[in-house]
Amino acid sequence: MSSGIDQLVSIDVIRAAAQRIAPLAIRTPLLRAPFPGLADHGSGREIWLKAESLQPVGAFKQRGASNKILQLTPDEIRRGVITYSSGNHAQAVAYAARAVGAKAVIVMPGNAPAIKRAATLALGAEVVDVGVASSERLAKAEELVRAHGYVVIPPYDDEQIIAGQATCGLEIVQDLPDVDLVLSPVSGGGLLSGVAAAVKQLRPQAKVIGVEPELAADTRESFRSGKIVTWPAEMTSRTIADGLRTQNVGERNFAHIRAFVDDIVTVSEAEIRAAMRAIVATTRLVPEPSGAVTTAALLFHAAELPAYRKAAAIVSGGNVDPVLLAQVLTETAS
Repeated sequence: MSSGIDQLVSIDVIRAAAQRIAPLAIRTPLLRAPFPGLADHGSGREIWLKAESLQPVGAFKQRGASNKILQLTPDEIRRGVITYSSGNHAQAVAYAARAVGAKAVIVMPGNAPAIKRAATLALGAEVVDVGVASSERLAKAEELVRAHGYVVIPPYDDEQIIAGQATCGLEIVQDLPDVDLVLSPVSGGGLLSGVAAAVKQLRPQAKVIGVEPELAADTRESFRSGKIVTWPAEMTSRTIADGLRTQNVGERNFAHIRAFVDDIVTVSEAEIRAAMRAIVATTRLVPEPSGAVTTAALLFHAAELPAYRKAAAIVSGGNVDPVLLAQVLTETAS
């Protein structure tokens, strides 16, 4: 690989991660989603939603953070851990750190959803607020590491994080062995890279598609150009999908994406909101905007997707602000 990454996460590493994280991360269900006109009776197609919103912290991030933190040495646990996150990874790190008895420090952007900030504090973490740019979060975390010796738990660009997120893809293939299309949200790339690695090593003929908002489409641009592209924070922060506002994909993640992902598509803000309503109406799951992008791709971008008989779309999280959820559910689609 031109990225300089030495190796990709193997299926054996992914299986080991699945065993390791079992005490902290649940095996989430695949729920049938008979969307009218798309996967209803007689269509010949099935759509299944992977309900990562049902994890203890409400998002897939439980997997990667648990895999990383459960491998810390006693000395590293005594030093404490730190991460930089807009919310879901923050909660996952706080949750896993509490389980092993480690201090957790979280650097969060000032525009992080209040529900995610409150949940992180409730798990016993210390929160440090910075500006909205992901680069600001990283810089502050590095400053605190130098000052206090904390162990960094990266949100995505890390082999152990990727392996943990990959267990989501492992479960999809185990529960739906003949799946032929898997869709994952993408931002920093932890989930997509891991899921794609697991799916392609177990079922090479299946197609794996990444989905991100049009307003934060740096990974699609990177995928198409063959090199990592960075978008400024003032662009990525425009999307309602707060979990997908990272400014660029990670290097390790990009190596996996180039090796295993078939394409990346983008969805509009209106499509994300419509997909949230469709998920609630069809499955009774409560998705956050970031978790609805894969369903938006199925509902509105069928022409850009490979043909399929059985599709699995990952609902990556459900930590949505109640006021926003009420607005989305009661608005009239334009």
